[in-house]
Amino acid sequence: MIIIADSGSSKIDWRLLSDDGSIGQAHCPGFNPYYQPIEDLKTNIREALVPIVKEQVDQIFFYGTGVSSQKNQDLVRAAFLEFFPKAKVEIEWDLLAAARALCGHEPGIACILGTGSNSCLYDGKTITGQVANLGWILADEASGANIGKKFLFDYLRKKMPATLAEQFQKRFPFTREEFLEKIYQQEKPSTFLATFSKFIFQHLKEPYCYRLVYDSFSEFYENNVMAYEGYKNLKVHFVGSIAFYYSDLLRQVANDKGVTVKVILEAPISGLTLYHQELMK
Repeated sequence: MIIIADSGSSKIDWRLLSDDGSIGQAHCPGFNPYYQPIEDLKTNIREALVPIVKEQVDQIFFYGTGVSSQKNQDLVRAAFLEFFPKAKVEIEWDLLAAARALCGHEPGIACILGTGSNSCLYDGKTITGQVANLGWILADEASGANIGKKFLFDYLRKKMPATLAEQFQKRFPFTREEFLEKIYQQEKPSTFLATFSKFIFQHLKEPYCYRLVYDSFSEFYENNVMAYEGYKNLKVHFVGSIAFYYSDLLRQVANDKGVTVKVILEAPISGLTLYHQELMK
C-alpha cells in the first residue's frame, strides 16, 4: 500500500492506494511543523489514518507546508514511522506536489494560487527553477491574501465605490481598529485577508472588483510565469482556490498576455493520485 498526504495549514487530504487498485481516502485538520507540535500530526495519523489501513504500508509520500528544513522533515518522518515502521517515507514540499499533480511526467510551469501564491519550472521529474517566494507581505501576487490586502486598503482609505463599501461593511462589520488588530496582533493574518476573496468573487461584475482581480492576475503572470525562459513554449497549470474559482478571468488574462494555460485544479490530491498510480504500473 502507498499512502499519499497533501497537507496544508487548514487540512490534510489522504489517499491510500492498495495493491489491488482500490483507493481509500480520509481528511483531517491540517498541520504545519513551524506552528504546531508534532503531536498534532501524530493525533491525525492515529485518528484519521490508522483505522482505515488494512494492509502493510510500503511507501508514504507526505507533501506539505513547512517541511523545507531537515529538522522538520525528520520530525514528520519519525511520526509516521511510529505507526508504520516498515514504510519508506518521502517528505516533499507543496510546490512539488503542485508540479506533480498538474504536469505529471511532462515539463511545464506549475503555479499555486490559494491563500498564498507560488510557481516553479518543472522538467517532468524535478523542479528546475523557481521565482523567489517572498510571502504575503512582500509578494504572493494574485493570492487570496494579496487581493484581500489590496481590497481592504481601498476600503479603509475610502477608495472604492460607496455602494460596494456599504455591502462589504454589512458582511464584515468591523471597525478600522478591529481590522488592524486581526492583521497585526492575531494569528494567521494572511488567512483572514483571504476570506475577503469570496465577497470579491460574488461582486466580480462590479468594475472595481473586476479590475482589482484582473490587475492582480496580470501582476502574477508578469512577475512569475513570464520570468521563466521559454514560457511561451510551455504549458502553464494552476492549482488552488483562487485559480479554480476565478478560472475564467485567469484564462482571459493569460490570453491577453500570450500565455497558454491548460490544467486548473482546486486541490492537488487528485492529480497526485494519478501521478503515483502511474508509477505503480
